[in-house]
Amino acid sequence: MARTLLVVDDLSDWSPYYPSDQVITFETYLATEQGDAQQRVRIINLCSSYRYLSDGYYCSLLAEARGHHVIPSVKVLNDLGKKALYRLQLDDLEETLGKGAFKTADKNREITLMSYFGTTPDPAFQELARQLFERLSCPILEVTLRCHVKQWEIADLKAISHRHLDDGQQTVFADALDKFSTKVWRKGRARKAARFDLAILINPEEELPPSNRGALKKFIKIGRQMGIEIELITQQHFIRLSEFDGLFIRETTNIDHHTYRFAKKAEAEGLVVIDDPTSMLRCTNKVYLADLFRTHKVPTPKTWLLHKGNAVHLDRVEAEAGFPMVIKIPDGSFSRGIVKVHDRKELELKVEELFQKSALLLAQEFLYTDFDWRIGVFNNKALYACRYYMVKNHWQIYRYGASRIDSGSFATLPTFEVPKAVLDAALKATQPIGNGLYGVDVKEKDGKGYVIEVNDNPNIDSGVEDKYLGDELYRLIMAELLRRMENRSKGMLML
Repeated sequence: MARTLLVVDDLSDWSPYYPSDQVITFETYLATEQGDAQQRVRIINLCSSYRYLSDGYYCSLLAEARGHHVIPSVKVLNDLGKKALYRLQLDDLEETLGKGAFKTADKNREITLMSYFGTTPDPAFQELARQLFERLSCPILEVTLRCHVKQWEIADLKAISHRHLDDGQQTVFADALDKFSTKVWRKGRARKAARFDLAILINPEEELPPSNRGALKKFIKIGRQMGIEIELITQQHFIRLSEFDGLFIRETTNIDHHTYRFAKKAEAEGLVVIDDPTSMLRCTNKVYLADLFRTHKVPTPKTWLLHKGNAVHLDRVEAEAGFPMVIKIPDGSFSRGIVKVHDRKELELKVEELFQKSALLLAQEFLYTDFDWRIGVFNNKALYACRYYMVKNHWQIYRYGASRIDSGSFATLPTFEVPKAVLDAALKATQPIGNGLYGVDVKEKDGKGYVIEVNDNPNIDSGVEDKYLGDELYRLIMAELLRRMENRSKGMLML
């Protein structure tokens, strides 16, 4: 488990707060030997100055050199030191700065707010404080906002020492530190110490999550039996990633989404990541998959690319595919962004509508089957197999209504009962993508398997995908994650 240290200039700096043996001086930290290389150390740098070559600067610099995770990092200190650098982190905050309290605030006056570990006393500005902490993780930030041409902008950011806080601010700071340190860097547990820590990213509000509550409970139970301490995290816990040895994403992924940022940060921190960002990039865009399958001769339905404004493409696909045909946007999921057209008029109408979302679309020959196969593949091995049946009187697995979502029935089978052509097609489809966890959708027709798509974030629901294997499915997935975390740990010890 991780050990947490709060580094200050002098122990008297901590006199307004509860005493703790976790608080040490920079002088003590400077003289501290590395200790157990397997124990993770977290540093909260509370030195009074972060100026270049000051004690606070060296604290963060030495922490990084020693392989300790530190807040603030040297990069954050350097960015905060120059407005031109930290402004690069703020380009995507326009939406946050244009809603809520900012709409009614007096545009002729500056707003100054204090952020303590990503929290602020005024709830109207909490979302801004959280987003700033994700980008520039610093214990205390003073944020100055001004309105320029009807748009609020961040005029200045300063790292503030806790020594400069008044009594009221000290209370707010202490509460924020307590919440942050107990949630982020926990004390040792009473239960047997786990060998590894795994974060599972979820969205409790998601309508169709890739794993239901029953499955998440199974992952946690099986993981703990194998020596993996598992914690469910959400979008709010971006800063916490370096606490863990691995990240398992159980929230629907997309590139223009926080799930991709989580995967990228986790990968940069050296964590084991499922879904890894490369798999996300390759799986979430059907245009990429279409060309990848063509290059690697993966059997698929006949597929054509349609380019916005090119009527010749429509002529060609009408002549070669005939009707009905299927039109898809590149990043649709759960049957969204996929339509079936029956004639040229409907084709032109639907592509015009879908071209509002993407410059390229896919057209695919329509292969009707009563069900689609879903083959779960992890590390290039087939783990489970399901038949997902179409909704009654519909051609897809899901049907979206005004107030409800219907889905077809399912049947879960052992992989050895899957037709060889289907299994071979599924495994061939994942090989050029990577060795992650994938769900391969395959149609079976006339004894052949045709890959429809590969999902980087496949459903694993209690009572569905685990219907045949039961707990063994979760054990197989946890065993592979454990193997990868063990290899990561061995690699770190060899450095």
